[in-house]
Amino acid sequence: MTDTTVSDLLAELATLEDPKMRAINEKRGDDHGVNLTKLRGIAKRLGRNDDLARRLWATAVTPARLLAILISRPKSWTADEYDAMLREARAPKVIDWLVGYLAGKSPDAEALRVRWLADTDPVVEAAGWSLTANTVVKRPELLDLPALLDVIEADMADAPERKQWEMNSTLAQIGITTEPLRERAIAIGERLGVLRDYPTPPNCTSPFAPSWIAEMVRRNA
Repeated sequence: MTDTTVSDLLAELATLEDPKMRAINEKRGDDHGVNLTKLRGIAKRLGRNDDLARRLWATAVTPARLLAILISRPKSWTADEYDAMLREARAPKVIDWLVGYLAGKSPDAEALRVRWLADTDPVVEAAGWSLTANTVVKRPELLDLPALLDVIEADMADAPERKQWEMNSTLAQIGITTEPLRERAIAIGERLGVLRDYPTPPNCTSPFAPSWIAEMVRRNA
């Protein structure tokens, strides 16, 4: 791929900018107004292309980085590259996609989870908690779940917003997937009250852990 190709893609992404959508996204810290459905359409057209993905990421433009994530293969980036990318990417949507679509599916996912949980940067640590919530569901044998509940109970109430959100997700997943710990997970959520009053649209599940747990257990019954 040539630089012109990247330039053409940047120009195409720029045509998708919607000022109203940008205003909404900026309230969440995302500096773009691109319709993500249309961005996914571009990614589908391009297909997997690791070389182009690296070029797009290097632009530091948020929509280009989102596109780079969609056309990458998880195994194409090293653990050190994922670590550097996470620290560069402060837009919440880029972080979410980077962790969920790539790092969490890479061969280094567990090493990254442990590495990020031990970091002092709350955004990086939050990514570690995001991977931990995923591990609760997919590979719980790697975790000491009672010890995780100890940490959540002690630290979640006063954690920075992004870290708190991911710790809460981990709490909910423990309660949903691990029946012997469900009662304790619900009790922690009730006592801490994190996200109890989070505005939730009709027909959507509340992120308040006790409500989330109850709803998912009901669905899976």
